[in-house]
Amino acid sequence: MPLFAKKPADQGESAPEIRATPLWLMIATWALALLMLAVSGFAIYQYFSGRSLLAYFRGIGRSPAETAAPSTLPEYAPAAGYDSVARSTDPDTVISEDARKDVTEIQVESGDTLFGLAENYSLEPESILWANFPVLQDNPHLISTGVTLKIPPVDGILYQWKEGDKLDHIAGLYKVDVEDILLYPGNDLDITNPVIDPGEFIMIPGGYRELQQSWIVPLEGGDVSGGVTAKINGPGSCTPTSVYYGTGAFGWPAPYPGQVSGNDYWDGHPAIDAQCFEGDGIYASDSGTVIYAGPISGGYGNMVAIDHGHGYVTIYAPLSTWYATCGQAVVKGAAIGACGSTGNSTGAHLHFEIRQGGSFLNPWYVLQ
Repeated sequence: MPLFAKKPADQGESAPEIRATPLWLMIATWALALLMLAVSGFAIYQYFSGRSLLAYFRGIGRSPAETAAPSTLPEYAPAAGYDSVARSTDPDTVISEDARKDVTEIQVESGDTLFGLAENYSLEPESILWANFPVLQDNPHLISTGVTLKIPPVDGILYQWKEGDKLDHIAGLYKVDVEDILLYPGNDLDITNPVIDPGEFIMIPGGYRELQQSWIVPLEGGDVSGGVTAKINGPGSCTPTSVYYGTGAFGWPAPYPGQVSGNDYWDGHPAIDAQCFEGDGIYASDSGTVIYAGPISGGYGNMVAIDHGHGYVTIYAPLSTWYATCGQAVVKGAAIGACGSTGNSTGAHLHFEIRQGGSFLNPWYVLQ
């Protein structure tokens, strides 16, 4: 008997039944396998060709002209009644074509003032003073008919370059950034390699420096408690022994109340130029003692100064003549001189100062 011979089934045992696989299941299995192969093949095709499978199928059946010709848009033909906002071409920008970039030179004419010139050129008066230091020495009174002045294009410092100057030093001196100088169009500088020749003028826009007001009439303070008035040195000076006290209320010293002709009050001109015409009467703004009457240097011309006590002093110039005498006590409204244009002046006016304790007081704060 073979070692592994199958043991015959015992009588009464039935043999296991072998079932055949249904045909439909076999077909479905093969169809699914083929579908998966097809999908994998299409995925590989799309990956390497870079073309969309859907686009491929959409192109099937179309003629080459349909698939290759670009689409065209219909011609634009708006209806006759189409409403819209008309906007014409305008090459102008917000920057005025009239904006100056260069320095303008003018010759001072009769009636010109530093303040008026500044208004005409849309500048601060200091900018004109700074641009003309060799001529005006920071003194607005030195402006006179026939003088040539440089008018800067913008506010700031018009600076003449010197041998050895450095941009960072000059910028710091006038309180601006180096970029302010480099980027100003009127300077026409190469920002990568700025070269400025000695003697060349450059604009420092926004630059600032203190005014050198050495031209102001020096006033030596008096001792009110001891009856000693203030003193101004010059040929029209005197030393009164007593003070005639004022009321403390200052009136308009010229014939046209509130009218200014020329310079108003500003940092470079600590006074107002009241309007008057040659020969008009000039009056004491308040009661006091005359401490100066006569000519004086510094551009003031003929001048009268009155000590009102309590630290107040008023100054009147450039008079055509003076009526008051030094040491005289005057009452408020008394005629002390006549309007004129002596000294450095381009026209008749009254330069009127009020000082208190040696400091300048804006006359507009106290004038009635």
